[in-house]
Amino acid sequence: MERREFIKLSGVSLFSSNLLNNVNSIIYAQQKENVSSDSLFQNLVRLNDHLCQELMKRQELDKSHPWFGGVLDDYEIHTTGGTAEFIKVMISAYVSPESEFYKSDSLIERMNYASLYLLKAQHEDGTIDLLTTNFHSTPDTGFVLEPLCIGLFVLNRLSSSQTKNVKENLKKFILKAGDALSVGGIHTPNHRWVVCMALSRIYSLFPNEKYLNRIEEWLLEKIDIDADGQFSEKSASIYNPLTDRCLITIARFLNKPELLNAVHRNLDMSIYYVHADGELVTAASKRQDQYQRGSMASYYYSYRYMAIQEKNGQFAAMARWIEKTASKNLVWFLIFFLEDQILNQQMPDNVDLPTDYEKIFIHSDLVRIRREQVSATIIANNPHFFSFMKGKAGLESIRFASAFFGKGQFKGRALEIQNGKYILRQQLAGPYYQPFPKEKLPGDGDWNKMDRSLRPQSEIQHYEAVVTIMEKDGKFELTFDVGSTDNIPLSIELGFRHSGKLLGVEKIPEVEHGFILKQGFGKYIFENETIEFGPGKKEHSWTQLRGALPNFDGLSVYLTSFTPFIFKLQIF
Repeated sequence: MERREFIKLSGVSLFSSNLLNNVNSIIYAQQKENVSSDSLFQNLVRLNDHLCQELMKRQELDKSHPWFGGVLDDYEIHTTGGTAEFIKVMISAYVSPESEFYKSDSLIERMNYASLYLLKAQHEDGTIDLLTTNFHSTPDTGFVLEPLCIGLFVLNRLSSSQTKNVKENLKKFILKAGDALSVGGIHTPNHRWVVCMALSRIYSLFPNEKYLNRIEEWLLEKIDIDADGQFSEKSASIYNPLTDRCLITIARFLNKPELLNAVHRNLDMSIYYVHADGELVTAASKRQDQYQRGSMASYYYSYRYMAIQEKNGQFAAMARWIEKTASKNLVWFLIFFLEDQILNQQMPDNVDLPTDYEKIFIHSDLVRIRREQVSATIIANNPHFFSFMKGKAGLESIRFASAFFGKGQFKGRALEIQNGKYILRQQLAGPYYQPFPKEKLPGDGDWNKMDRSLRPQSEIQHYEAVVTIMEKDGKFELTFDVGSTDNIPLSIELGFRHSGKLLGVEKIPEVEHGFILKQGFGKYIFENETIEFGPGKKEHSWTQLRGALPNFDGLSVYLTSFTPFIFKLQIF
């Protein structure tokens, strides 16, 4: 399970990972001190200037190249998404008097090249390609339109004849794309709101009833948000904040304040999805950010906007907290400050964010428990059913598997709650099969024609695993009760982050980054925090059980035994 931080403002990666690492190292070096709200805009301009310098190294300047003007990713592929963001970054610098690139002729030239590339890359039907997966894609055209429409809106405010060609090229691209979005289809729930957001922006620039008609068609489907405040994709670090931003945009441009209700509910829920160090819980996600290290940075625009719009002190506190914990990623929002004056208004006074709670999100089968620096997540229908953070020290996953017919990876069904206890259950059956009914035999010996469901079953073996989780003062006790068929090998895996140090465990030679806790308590130490766990148990040395998931991408500590098995594991 690869771990990396997602830095996205939409479904399209802003830029390649190497570029982001390079830019973020510059940003981090310049922002070791907390950024005050008063200096935030100036810092964003300065950081955007660094981004300009890095991005210009990525632009194709060979005029004989078929994709002249485009921006390269890590694989040396020219992308429309990256080029659109490039133009947005250039415009942000060009129109900002605080920027060293203010009204720079060199930026005009670069933007013109990039806009010509976009026109060439755009298909006749108005769509663009997302070369990693989608071709002639309406939704990805919508993603690209957000930075281009904001950029054109901001550029229109500046009286300059030098920008004429860039603006004309952007207008051609946007109008042609608007034709595609007025009729094109989508893949995922959030794509509807991306398309509506993009059409709203096009309408604000170039009013046309067909844009409004298409928006109303999508809005008839209603917003896909449950009673917990969770959107259907449950994508806490990518598509939730994207959907919030899309709905705010539609509400702003089309005077639909009722859409802000869903934004409020999701932002309220998301407050409880944050660890003490600022990371975001992503275990419930149905998208590519599941189990990835998420940042609250993508929510910044929505929290700031809604804090000012609603005079909401808790949202203001979250926006200010993001400024402190994720400031290196806020450079992407400079264009929004330039476009929407509401963001430049003073936020209300802070209302304290919750740091001590036990919150159940029943529609996600998820529980969040926070005791100041300690934070834990319990989730059903997920093999990574428990995780625990203590400051920046992370036990990212507890998983459990048995060798029951190669299908014993534990994945508790719907969460049960009894007297402060959280219970997860798994029940399995392992049958053997009798001869195929004579009257239904295919007659040619073809096994694949003999449907197994039609075979009588016999010698059926049964298996039940129950995990009960209790918490008191930030200390957790997980009780494992596994039985029915006897003598089944089983293994519990505690997955810690690579960056820490383990004490009290023994290395397993044949398992990379694998360890076993034989007895007593082990420790995981990262920086100034220590997670303790145990007691240990070793009744065999088979940790990579048949049918179990591959070992965790981190430091894996195992406990092993056989059924029947009753065991209490403590985490603190």
